[in-house]
Amino acid sequence: MAGLSSLVLLAVLARAGREMYGYEIAKAVKAEGEGGLIFKQGAIYPVLRSLNVLGLLESRVEASAFGPPRRYYNITDEGRRALAEWQFAWRDMREFVDDALKAGTGGMAHEFRPTA
Repeated sequence: MAGLSSLVLLAVLARAGREMYGYEIAKAVKAEGEGGLIFKQGAIYPVLRSLNVLGLLESRVEASAFGPPRRYYNITDEGRRALAEWQFAWRDMREFVDDALKAGTGGMAHEFRPTA
C-alpha cells in the first residue's frame, strides 16, 4: 500500500499545482476518493516524509497563528517524473489484474473471500 499511497499523494500535489500542508492534503485525498480512503489519514505523514527524503517532494515549515507550525509540501521535478512512471506502471498493473479477474470468473466479477 505504501507505493499506492505515494502515487496518490504525488498525484494530489501535482494536480493542486501549489504547496499544501499535511491536513490539507489529507482532505484533498478524501475528497477525490469517493469510496473512502484507501489508507488512514495518519498514514499520510510517514509517506510524505519518505517522499521528501527521496527528493520527490520538497517541504518547508511555517509558523501558524492557530496551533502548531505547519509543514508545507510541494512536488519536485523529480517527483513529477516519478509520478509519470508510476502512472504508466499502475495502468499496466490494473489492466493485468482486470484481465486476470475476468479470465478467472468467465468475465463476471465475484466477491473476494480470503481463505483462512
